[in-house]
Amino acid sequence: MYKNLDIWLLPYIKQSLANLSGRSSIPGPRHIVFTIVDHFEPFWSKATYDHALSRVDWWAENYPTLMSGYLDSDGTHPRHSFFYPAEQYDKQVIDMIASICKSGYGEMEVHLHHDNDNEDNLRKELLKFKQVLSEDHGMLSRDKGTGEICYGFIHGNWALDNSRKDGRWCGVNNEISILKETGCYADFTLPSAPHDTQTSTVNSIYYATDDPSKPKSHDCGTRVSVNKRNSGDLMIIQGPLGLYHAPGRFPWVKIENSDLSAENPPSAKRLQRFLRANVQLEGLSNWCFIKLH
Repeated sequence: MYKNLDIWLLPYIKQSLANLSGRSSIPGPRHIVFTIVDHFEPFWSKATYDHALSRVDWWAENYPTLMSGYLDSDGTHPRHSFFYPAEQYDKQVIDMIASICKSGYGEMEVHLHHDNDNEDNLRKELLKFKQVLSEDHGMLSRDKGTGEICYGFIHGNWALDNSRKDGRWCGVNNEISILKETGCYADFTLPSAPHDTQTSTVNSIYYATDDPSKPKSHDCGTRVSVNKRNSGDLMIIQGPLGLYHAPGRFPWVKIENSDLSAENPPSAKRLQRFLRANVQLEGLSNWCFIKLH
């Protein structure tokens, strides 16, 4: 659990101290933008085709019913974000997910697992997949100015921009540039602690600038600001990351890394940890962004 803690511990401590000193001065109500990004893999764990279909069918039948009674402050039902892996494309499965999205209960974005890849193949795969999702299934958004198909992205196995120390599960040092080139508007992969792919930048929304000759160009960047012109190649939207005290359990200090799973279910205590992480835009101190996966 505590592997690679040296990557992010000191920046986390500095940010936590800054949050403590500034939190009491936040004026007015606090606005919370909450999203769950799902590494949605119906064929996970070598599922049969029928099993994969049954998984998606459960969502199509139950999610709209479960969420129909809930509305946010804009009158919108909770929309589940399905980040679908390009290498697992199946027309029938995608059509079923698209039906949830078109009824107002979801949205689809791009997820990719790859290994020992190269920039030409990566570019081709991303362009092909976004074209299929848009033209064959009516998914993804378009840039209002250019009309280009846009997408959000999650990197499989956390290895965005070839960030694993052993070079596995990517292989492309200029992945940030290729994502921007192919229409990606933001990456939602992080946090990835305790993996070595975790960045030294934590609890932030920032622009990464690519160095095509090196991996992990998103390790640091420029915070997104509402008061000045932003610059960089790709927006990185991180979820809450931190340490917390777990009384009565060993070890007594554990990592909060935004994971929602059977092992890490949601709770009121976790919500307080998400809020303390205080992921925000520069110049917008009374807004808090909580991105879970």
